[in-house]
Amino acid sequence: MPASTPLPATSAPTGTPAAFDPATEFDRQVQTLVDLGYPELAGLTEAAFRALLGPLRGPVTARAADMQPPTEGRVPFLLVVTRALVPLERSVPLTTLAGKKLPGVIERFYAPGELERFVNLEELGLPDGSVYAVFDVDRGEEFCDVVPLDAMAAVQSRGRTPLTIEEGVALVTLHPQSLAKNKCFSLAGSRLGDKRVPALWISKNAPKLGWCWEGNPHTWLGLASAGSRTP
Repeated sequence: MPASTPLPATSAPTGTPAAFDPATEFDRQVQTLVDLGYPELAGLTEAAFRALLGPLRGPVTARAADMQPPTEGRVPFLLVVTRALVPLERSVPLTTLAGKKLPGVIERFYAPGELERFVNLEELGLPDGSVYAVFDVDRGEEFCDVVPLDAMAAVQSRGRTPLTIEEGVALVTLHPQSLAKNKCFSLAGSRLGDKRVPALWISKNAPKLGWCWEGNPHTWLGLASAGSRTP
């Protein structure tokens, strides 16, 4: 697997790797969602939104205590807000590329109402509830130029599972640097029952949620996966 480039330290002295503090990262992710307006989009007050995520803090920080710091291609955990709370049509435009300001867009080739029919695979065993956490997330750049079906088989053989659309949106929302030129990713955990696989890539300096065929490889498109999720 290609090595990922560590994110620059913000508080450690030059040349000293920053220690990973899961509690600090958890709070950063919550604050990012609040700053982007997730509470209002969910029809909640900020206090109610924080209270909804609050019970995850202990289990997530305990589970991530021995994990490595985030890199451009791999992060220890993500807080996921499902479409049941915030529709994809509202969450995708809140994504941006690192250092850019243009909002994310949804590919026009999704027919009206079709995106909601891309449901999460039952075999993923997703947690109940409108918010949860996903651990050991990898954007899967090693699968660039690999047929998505073959990439899915490789991921499953390692005891991992593909990311869903909401998990992919969470990755770009909370770690914008994860979506980069020639390092985009499919989200095979959400399917419609046909040969299309949702994916996030870059178009006109902004994230775009689109889809590609499961049998067609692309040099710039890998397949994102996760190690586990909160029970």
